[in-house]
Amino acid sequence: MAIQSVSSSNTQQIDLSKYNLRLSLIVVTSLFFMWGFITCMNDILIPFVRKVFELGRFESLLVQFAFFGAYFIGSVVYIIISTKKGDPIVKIGYKNGLIIGLLVSAVGCALFYPAAHFKVYGLFLSALFILALGFTLLQIAANPYVAILGKPETASSRLNLSQAFNSFGTTIAPIIGGYFIFKLFAQWGSPLLNKMGAVILTDAGTAITANGVQAPYLIFSVIFIILALIIKVTRLPEITAAHEVVKGSGALKYRHLVLGIVAIFMYVGGEVSIGSVLINYMKEMANIPEMEAKSFLAFYWGGAMIGRFLGAISLSDKGSKPMKMIGMALISVSTYLIIYGAVYLETNGSFAFSKIAPFIIFLVVNYLFFILGNAKPARTLLLFSLVVVALLLGTIVTSGMTAIWMVLGIGLFNSIMWSNIFTLAIKDLGKYTSQGSSYLVMAILGGALVPLLMGYVADMLNGYHFSFIIAIICYLYLAFYGWKGHEVKES
Repeated sequence: MAIQSVSSSNTQQIDLSKYNLRLSLIVVTSLFFMWGFITCMNDILIPFVRKVFELGRFESLLVQFAFFGAYFIGSVVYIIISTKKGDPIVKIGYKNGLIIGLLVSAVGCALFYPAAHFKVYGLFLSALFILALGFTLLQIAANPYVAILGKPETASSRLNLSQAFNSFGTTIAPIIGGYFIFKLFAQWGSPLLNKMGAVILTDAGTAITANGVQAPYLIFSVIFIILALIIKVTRLPEITAAHEVVKGSGALKYRHLVLGIVAIFMYVGGEVSIGSVLINYMKEMANIPEMEAKSFLAFYWGGAMIGRFLGAISLSDKGSKPMKMIGMALISVSTYLIIYGAVYLETNGSFAFSKIAPFIIFLVVNYLFFILGNAKPARTLLLFSLVVVALLLGTIVTSGMTAIWMVLGIGLFNSIMWSNIFTLAIKDLGKYTSQGSSYLVMAILGGALVPLLMGYVADMLNGYHFSFIIAIICYLYLAFYGWKGHEVKES
C-alpha cells in the first residue's frame, strides 16, 4: 500500500509503504491506553490523599485541578513557542515528540516516591502537574500522528481504535489501581499515621502505607521509560519540517479548526460533567448507595469503549459492509459482557445481571445509529449528538431509574466524539497540523470549567435533575459542528 499522506511545502513527503503501519499504530495506541489508565488513577488518589493529609473535599479535588490544569498551561506554552519560534513538533518530528512526552511523564511518576515518603501534599500536586505536562505533549503529538498513519479518509477509524484502548484503560484503572494502592502494595512498609498519631485506615479497615502509591507509580515510571525506548528503536515514520517552519498562529485562519476547538471544549466539558455527577445523581433520583452506583458508573465509561471499537470498525475501509455489521454486533455484545464480568467479580457476585439489562436497549440503538451514520465522521457526530440531547431531555422529564438509565446510555454515544471532532478539525491543515492539535488539546480545559458551571446550577436549583440543561447546550453545539461547523473554510 503506497500512501503519500504527508505532502506540503513545509513538511517532508513520506511514502508510508516503506513502513509497517500496523506496528506503528500498535506502538502509538499503547500510549493511549497508558494515559487513559493513569488519568483514571486520579479517582483512586483522591480518597488516598484525603485520608493521608486529612483534607476537605475542595482540597482533595486539587488533584484534578493540578492534573487538568497542566493540559491547559502546557498547551498555552506550546502555542506561545509555536507562535514565536515555530511549531516544536514539526521541527523535531512526531516520533521525538512522543519520546520527550513519555520521559517527562516518567519523571512525574517518579516524584510520587518522595511525595509519599515526606508526606508533602504540594509534592503530590507537583508530581501530577509534571505527569500531565508529559501527557499534554503526548496528546499534541499522538492524535495527529495516528491520523497521519494511513489514508486520510480512514483517520477517524484509527483514532476511534486508539481511543477505544484509552477507554479500556479508564475502565480497568479503578479496579486495578484500587487493588494496588489499598491492598497489594499497602501491605508493604509501616502504616502511615495521622496528626494524632493513629494509624490511617481504609474504609475496609486496612492500614494505608506510603508504598501504596510509591510502588505503583514507580512501576508506571519504568513502563514509560520502556515505551520511550521501544519508540526510539521502532522504525516509525519520522515526519519533520523540510524547510523553515512558519511562525505565528496561522492555524487559526481555518474556521473549521476554530469551531473544532470550541467543540472539544464542549465535548470534554459535557462528558466529564455527566460522569462527575452520576453517583450523586443516582443517590438523588433512586437512593442508590455509592458502592452500587460505582458499578453502574462502569457502564457509562465502558459504553465509550464499546462505541469506540464500533467506530473503528464502522469508519474503516477494511471488509465488506455485511462483515462490518456482524463484527460490530459481536464486539458490542462481547464487550458489554466483559464489563459486566469485571463488575460481577469486583462485587463478589452481588451485582445481578437484571440490574444492567436495560443497557441492551442502548446497545441496539447505538448499533442502528452507527449504520445510519454510514461511516461518515461528520454525519455520525451529528446523529450521536442529537441522540445525547434526546437522552438528556429524557432524564429531565422523567424520574427514578428511567432518568438514571437515560444518562447511563450517553456513554455509548460519547464514544466517537473526540476522534471525529479531532480529525474533522485538523483536516487539510498541512504544516499547521500539530499547531492545530495543540489548540485542540488546550480545549480540554472544558473538563475543568463546565462541571463547575453545572454544579453551580445544581446548587441554585437544589438538585442535579435540571442542571443537565448545561450539558444539553454543549451537545447542541456538537450537533452544529457535525452539521455545518466542520466544513473546511479558510478565514
